[in-house]
Amino acid sequence: MADEVNYVVEAFKFMLLGMGVVFLFLIILVKVVEIQAKLIAKYFPEDTSKIPAAKAGKIADEEQQKVAAIIAAVTEFRNNKS
Repeated sequence: MADEVNYVVEAFKFMLLGMGVVFLFLIILVKVVEIQAKLIAKYFPEDTSKIPAAKAGKIADEEQQKVAAIIAAVTEFRNNKS
């Protein structure tokens, strides 16, 4: 009976060790990604002033067309459903 208790305790220790290693790895991963994002933002800033006004208007028009197409598709689906 004493051996069974030891196995349970050892299994619990291994479980805690494994979960601790995974948790530590995830914390390190998050910190590295945050540092990477800061470095990229610092050395490679995103310059939005390079987009010409005509192109910006074209992008907005494309977005409106996509929204209109989605609305039309949903309306058609609802009409055909009933």
